[in-house]
Amino acid sequence: MAETQGKVITCRAAVAWGPKEPLVIQEICVDPPQEMEVRVKILYTSICHTDLGTWTGVNEAERAFPRILGHEAVGVVESVGEGVKDVKEGDYVIPTFNGECGECRVCKKEVSNLCERYKVDPMKRLMVNDGGTRFSTTTNKDGGSSQSQRIYHFLNTSTFTEYTVLDSACVVKIDPNAPLKQMSLLSCGVSTGVGAAWNTAKVKEGTTTAVFGLGSVGLAVAEGARARGASRIIGVDANASKFEKGKVMGVTDFINPKDLTKPVHERIRELTRGGVDYSFECTGNVDVLREAFLSTHAGWGSTVLVGIYATPRTLPLHPMELFDGRKVTGSVFGGFKPKSQLPSFAQQCMKGVVKLEPFITNELPFEKINDAFQLLRDGKSLRCLLQIAKFLKK
Repeated sequence: MAETQGKVITCRAAVAWGPKEPLVIQEICVDPPQEMEVRVKILYTSICHTDLGTWTGVNEAERAFPRILGHEAVGVVESVGEGVKDVKEGDYVIPTFNGECGECRVCKKEVSNLCERYKVDPMKRLMVNDGGTRFSTTTNKDGGSSQSQRIYHFLNTSTFTEYTVLDSACVVKIDPNAPLKQMSLLSCGVSTGVGAAWNTAKVKEGTTTAVFGLGSVGLAVAEGARARGASRIIGVDANASKFEKGKVMGVTDFINPKDLTKPVHERIRELTRGGVDYSFECTGNVDVLREAFLSTHAGWGSTVLVGIYATPRTLPLHPMELFDGRKVTGSVFGGFKPKSQLPSFAQQCMKGVVKLEPFITNELPFEKINDAFQLLRDGKSLRCLLQIAKFLKK
């Protein structure tokens, strides 16, 4: 890739020009990486509900267009900027929306993975170095000529493009022998769910769990609980078509709220003689959060918030309800420190400790990205994988 190093690359990207507008596959310019930045050739990317939520413009404060979305991917390093030491040209990498600088006070502590400088920030749309972007247009959204216009970044990553530029803190080197398609899932969904079970809740063998919302993240929570030896994993979802996939991920019992004449938490308490040890709220719905909290056992029950809450509503809990020993905590990126811990997690996945293949339910070419968005909106896919570039291992 020496022929492109230090030069602007012209490539294809799927650009979001406005809320709910179809993404436009068009040529863009990608600048070389600056100091402590990495330019990556994206091989595969997939679509997450966070991409969908930003595209629909649910949260007005997060709106910034034109923008390149996407944050689950795998790629190969094309070039690195000055000062980058831990990755080099030709390394296989996954981008992570939650970075790790390795130098700040938080990165040096084991108790948190929220790097002071590169932690996830949905409002961030510019690079740290100079407050600029590394993307710009060559044409307008209709293909006509226009003055070059900058394109905003998304979640430290922007993977719906053949080439992207990231802060080096958000690039994790992986084993070159890893199955690349599956490794893309570690950028967000699977790591977020499995990590919530392993790192945040610390699910123990023989314990009981309830997972509210059986999308990709919820099923990853179930897979993580299964891998840790949970004796009972109760899956809760209003879409019964997800139950079959849930069985593959270790879910032992299923509850469809539509089939009940009582609150879900009452049914779970009946099934578990008082409540589960751990519950996970993966829908981003505060009413569901209350059910998840009440489904845990008094005295030691723990509820982990995994979903993204777009609504401004606050926690639906009375302070006195916490006096019975139940706990509530949030989990970002499953508590994983990306550079320190993801390579080891990837190795565990390669050994089959966590099954990745069942999460990939659809595969489409890059040109069909709008179809992939629709599949997710219709609840017909967990992860739809898009092949961005063809690349053969040496």
